[in-house]
Amino acid sequence: MTAQADLEQAQTETMTVRESIRLALREELRRDEDVYIMGEDVGLFGGVLEVTGDLFEEFGEERVRDTPIAEAGFVGAATGAAATGTRPVVELMFSDFMGVSMEQIMNQMAKMRYMFGGKTEMPVTVRTTEGGGMGAASQHSGTVHTWIAHFPGLKAVAPGTATSAKGLTKAAIRSNDPVFIFENKMIYEQEGEVPIDEDFTIPLGEASIEREGEDVTVVATQRLVSESLNAAENLSSDVDVEVIDPRSLYPLDTDTITKSVEKTGRLVVADESPLSYGVQAEIGMRAMENAFFSLDAPIQRVGTPDTHMPFSPPLEQEVLPDGADVQAAIKRIS
Repeated sequence: MTAQADLEQAQTETMTVRESIRLALREELRRDEDVYIMGEDVGLFGGVLEVTGDLFEEFGEERVRDTPIAEAGFVGAATGAAATGTRPVVELMFSDFMGVSMEQIMNQMAKMRYMFGGKTEMPVTVRTTEGGGMGAASQHSGTVHTWIAHFPGLKAVAPGTATSAKGLTKAAIRSNDPVFIFENKMIYEQEGEVPIDEDFTIPLGEASIEREGEDVTVVATQRLVSESLNAAENLSSDVDVEVIDPRSLYPLDTDTITKSVEKTGRLVVADESPLSYGVQAEIGMRAMENAFFSLDAPIQRVGTPDTHMPFSPPLEQEVLPDGADVQAAIKRIS
């Protein structure tokens, strides 16, 4: 689906990614009394990165719940609550903290529906921030969505625009399976046109073609969507680049990627996670499996080297992938 198709015949407003997520949360809290938010500083403080904002004022402490600094505890509580019929939305302040709660995630949340033969639903949403760029050092700057996308029983989405941030958040909350929303902290101020229709959702597993092109396909996630669009414009006089935002990492829209590669014959995959065993490799292999005879050049990967995020700002910028890296990858195969 093209990005424009998401917005056709819809009344929209310009807002930031942060505002679009907050709007999605507000609409779902109003829509369903079983939905509530829980996490560290999500209430009175409005969230460490201000995403939950004034929701506490409207819905009160029963629906927007501050928790202790105990990720294993409140992720476990949300898992149990979801199994009994409510729809908790958990905020993990930084994705690096997910390690504290991996027992609850891997052995309870992900497996409960399977182990009960499908009789137990698990409608829990976990929101978390990830990525470098803020000088927050390695324990607050990781990109770990590959963990969740890899694990059976869990779904993972990674919005790259304000539109997808709203649509995916609402779809996640309405899902009867556990969904993790990975929000790159550096795009919270990025603006876009967002449908204000309260029923607007984006199906999990549906990619968006953000820019149509004929020569090279770039599949990019989160912050690298806008970076790739800029790279495509910079090269537009020489190369016609198609940019796809997968939006969902699992389930992954393999068909949209395959059709694009069959058209262009070239593929670059850009994701902020470390390169080894990452999203880049999975998307590249799916392209190989489904469009091998259409490929005219080796698939290129853009990502973070296999290292932790440095605290030093110059080193952090050296490590982080950006539009220049995407542009270089396109040139290598054009």
